[in-house]
Amino acid sequence: MHCLRCNMVLGLCTVFIATSTVVLAKPAESDRVLRKDSKLSDQEHYVGDGHDHNAEYDHDAFLGEEEAKTFESLTPEESRRRLGQIFDRIDKDKDGLVTSDELTVHIENQQKRYIFEDVAGQWRAHNQNADEVLTWDEYNETTYSSLSEEELAQLEENERMDFRKMIRRDKKRWESADLDGDKAMNMEEFTSFLHPEESSHMRSIVIEETLEDIDQNGDGFVDLEEYIGDMFKPESDGEQEPSWVVQEREQFGRFRDRDGDGKMNHAEIGEWILPTEYDHSEAEAKHLMYEADVNKDDKLSRQEVIDKYDLFVGSQATDFGEALTRHDEF
Repeated sequence: MHCLRCNMVLGLCTVFIATSTVVLAKPAESDRVLRKDSKLSDQEHYVGDGHDHNAEYDHDAFLGEEEAKTFESLTPEESRRRLGQIFDRIDKDKDGLVTSDELTVHIENQQKRYIFEDVAGQWRAHNQNADEVLTWDEYNETTYSSLSEEELAQLEENERMDFRKMIRRDKKRWESADLDGDKAMNMEEFTSFLHPEESSHMRSIVIEETLEDIDQNGDGFVDLEEYIGDMFKPESDGEQEPSWVVQEREQFGRFRDRDGDGKMNHAEIGEWILPTEYDHSEAEAKHLMYEADVNKDDKLSRQEVIDKYDLFVGSQATDFGEALTRHDEF
């Protein structure tokens, strides 16, 4: 979820150099920030033909991913009880009602908590001498290899895989996040490195990384076919595009390519992946408000929230229902 950095080990490659053995951790294939709202949930925002709101997305956005998993094992009664406690925390002015603004702040705080916990965990994993800064060498060794960059470059092509590209990419992001230029990260800088979508000064590097991934012809732009090709690859020649791909083609012409020249430039790519005109936490709050506000007074009472508990949180019942739905689809 959310990040935008992924340092998870997907596999191990054992490389033999002379009489010594060096273990290299293969980086994730894609490390790109895809959407600003990707931090709200790993789940798809919409399902079906792209019109149905995904309840699991709502649960992750409202609770945070880890707590949402906890609710899936609870009885409906316990889910309602805990949801009542969350309602009381969201209701900051204690008037017994939750406004859209209070709901937005709550969703934003859930995402900030995730980022804080993610950065703290990765800081501990990479900063092995537990001091106040993280050096590039420490990060490189714990992420990729104990080999130096020079040694890595001397490996055979099939042995070094895509490490050189990933290291070059990470170093560029590292330099952008290193505001004081001391070639080491404090906690704030490391947050910008791991979650560049959260820092305005990292916007350009996110755009560059996206362009590098999608711009297949190297012209410095993203055209329609590159845009679609990043999302959908047909399994066979002549395969009909699903309806959501057709909709994305329309979206490209109507909203992505703002100057109508048939391709996205840097600024247009930025508005696609890190939109400045759209607040996803606010949009999610408005969606929850619309679905649960029965009397349409633009506020949620405790009872309205409890009555719609499966909108906000999961439980054994909702999880079982989703499982039945998936089974029926087969």
